[in-house]
Amino acid sequence: MKRITGYLRWLVPTALIVGLVPLGGAIASAVDAPAQGGSATLNGSGSTFQQPYNEAVIGAFKQKNPNVTINYAGGGSGKGRQDFSDQVVDFAGTDAPYSAADAANVKGGKYFYFPTVAGPITVSYNLSGVKKLQLSAETLAKIFQGDIKTWDDAAIKADNPGVKLPSTAITVVHRSDSSGTTQNFTGFLAAAAPTAWTLGTGSTVSWPADQQSGQGNPGVGQIVKSTDGAIGYVDFSDAKALKLKFASVKNKAGKFVAPTVKATTAAVEKAQVNADLTYNPLNAAGSTAYPIASPTWILVYQNYSDAAKTTAIKNFLNYIYGNGQKAASQVDYAPLPKNLLDKAKAQVKQVGGTSSGSTSSSPAST
Repeated sequence: MKRITGYLRWLVPTALIVGLVPLGGAIASAVDAPAQGGSATLNGSGSTFQQPYNEAVIGAFKQKNPNVTINYAGGGSGKGRQDFSDQVVDFAGTDAPYSAADAANVKGGKYFYFPTVAGPITVSYNLSGVKKLQLSAETLAKIFQGDIKTWDDAAIKADNPGVKLPSTAITVVHRSDSSGTTQNFTGFLAAAAPTAWTLGTGSTVSWPADQQSGQGNPGVGQIVKSTDGAIGYVDFSDAKALKLKFASVKNKAGKFVAPTVKATTAAVEKAQVNADLTYNPLNAAGSTAYPIASPTWILVYQNYSDAAKTTAIKNFLNYIYGNGQKAASQVDYAPLPKNLLDKAKAQVKQVGGTSSGSTSSSPAST
């Protein structure tokens, strides 16, 4: 399935581009739920990591629900969480839960984390003459905090025996915005290379001043694509769309694993699910698990003042947990495992209700 990529996709709200996104395959053919409810508009912002999936399911949902307009503007997980907290949007995409301090400031009453899909965070690179690359967490930590400066460094050579590596200078590219992708990437480094990684973890970190930064996953990907010697962390969907090369990463079992939907599924299946449906698949056990697997969620209020919005968001979530799961792999994401999917479906019933259920007032650890 093809889709709008790069800066155009990131800048233009989904409602304005739905008609341009081809909806073939499972998404288009599987739209069989009848239109329900009255006219409603739902506005969302947040994660660019999950944006390709959000655009696909929004477009497909719209085909049978023409009275519902859904806008999703991206901007990064941090922006989405803040917009949701301030009640600027009706829902938000995030790849990381609120911190305890930020959760206490969310306006609008109780809310839910609704998991949607998962995806690998690639370590994408542009290095002339090198088609395959393997990197351990310790080597990645040293590259991204600026300790390793050239591609022929001894640590990179040790990860890649027999590979001819040039002396090209390394250009590190990171996110410029508050990002769940950054939080999960640095979270992996902190978990898998605790003695090597010194910059901490979060939606933003204090990167070395000589590095480059890009807005959203597409922004990072575009810089990597245009810069020989560059390396950056980019969602799998954008990395494939930009035709980037990406490294295999050493997992907890000591195996170098390429980022794939199947390897992400293996990681997610190992994760413990918390009561609020947050979970952490980073550095998962298992020889086939890709170690930088990112979760995604949609933040939804338990109650909306507009009954039509309540109906619309519930119908949209039910679509995500039905035909939307079947189509996840077409846009390079892993569907939810059955145990998590069943819990998510049950949670939809609490939207618009009075039961506290698994509503969230504090985050799980990530």
